[in-house]
Amino acid sequence: MLDRGEVFMIHHLHRQGLSIQAISHRTGLDRKTVRKYLQNGLDPPSYGPRKRKPSILEPYCDYLQQRLKAYPELTARRLLRELHELGYPGAYTTVKCYVKKIRPEVEHGYEHRFETPPGEQAQTDFAHFKVVFADEPDQVRVVWLFSMVLGFSRHLFAHYVLRQNLETMVRCHIAAFSHFGGVPREILYDRAKTNVTGENSEGQVIFNNTLLDLARHYGFSPRACAPYRAKTKGKVERPFRYIRQDFFLGRSFRNLEDLNKQLSDWLGGVANQREHGTTRRLVTEAFREDQAALLPLQQMPFSSVLNLERRITKDGMVSVEGNYYSVPDTARHRVVEVQTLANEIRIYDGGRLVALHEPMEGRGGRRIAAGHRHHPPPGNSKVLRYSEVADQPMRIPGEQVTTRPLSVYESVGARLASAGGGAE
Repeated sequence: MLDRGEVFMIHHLHRQGLSIQAISHRTGLDRKTVRKYLQNGLDPPSYGPRKRKPSILEPYCDYLQQRLKAYPELTARRLLRELHELGYPGAYTTVKCYVKKIRPEVEHGYEHRFETPPGEQAQTDFAHFKVVFADEPDQVRVVWLFSMVLGFSRHLFAHYVLRQNLETMVRCHIAAFSHFGGVPREILYDRAKTNVTGENSEGQVIFNNTLLDLARHYGFSPRACAPYRAKTKGKVERPFRYIRQDFFLGRSFRNLEDLNKQLSDWLGGVANQREHGTTRRLVTEAFREDQAALLPLQQMPFSSVLNLERRITKDGMVSVEGNYYSVPDTARHRVVEVQTLANEIRIYDGGRLVALHEPMEGRGGRRIAAGHRHHPPPGNSKVLRYSEVADQPMRIPGEQVTTRPLSVYESVGARLASAGGGAE
């Protein structure tokens, strides 16, 4: 832009009769510039702000604002995937910058990172979630997320369950080892009752006996984190937040099976395929090094047993962890022995194995095994027994028909006829 003196000079030369070309030659200015300043008078032209070029993200800003208003913890990566499904053609950086601008920063303290070599350590824990399943829209369900993450690669195994108890924990460990294709040499736990029962006089941790049996069977060493130091297990604590923000929030699930199906798809397609923010490596690439260093899986199944004594109900059922399992009609004793394994429930009557059941999730379930119901239930039973003998129809008390000779029915008919008791 020219200053006021230069503008005055252009007009002075023009009043002396010089042409635009001559003024351009005299001043060294472009002819277009000379013409513009002559047309605008002595006041220099004013330049307004340039018209802003619309961002490719602009059509999606309302959507991002609504999603973050409903779920403030959603990650920019998750939102980018959603925008791509809506047709957004841009890159992650644009979305990340905009999300950062409309969502307030969360301050975090400094943490000390502790890295482990391949195959050395895994961390595991349960996290609490609340969900409303589409199959039960009027009921809020509490589910627990079991997670085990390998320390070197950050490869993640996770599974939702309805109960956080010892049997569930054992089953989840077995499933995680099968998923990894091996066993880490050390697993880090918090001090929940399912893991740690206390400390001895020297301050050493006393682990649950079943957990120790599991560790001996698979060859790993259990280790407890320091009391009130949850961040010691940061590698598994952070994935809980990651799963909540990047997977769980803003989705709908029909039931627990559908929830785990969607989680499995997300783990395989997103979580274990990403570049990890700390290691700056693809999780799937680092997992190959982790997997090569894991301890081999045992061929024999884990068979640690929890022994219980239970009474058979009037309906021929045995209660185990809030669910009911059948025993045969032929059971002789009122009290039976129940052995709970990781993936099996065994019921013994007088030392003889009479029933095998697969454990049920949750509470209030009933399972009647094939061949356990050959006789009608007792009169005080509140639950009908369904016969499982192929050629035997179901009988309800009071509906059994006694077989009699035909002569009996002929005699009854003759007496009714002589008394004039015909049908009306």
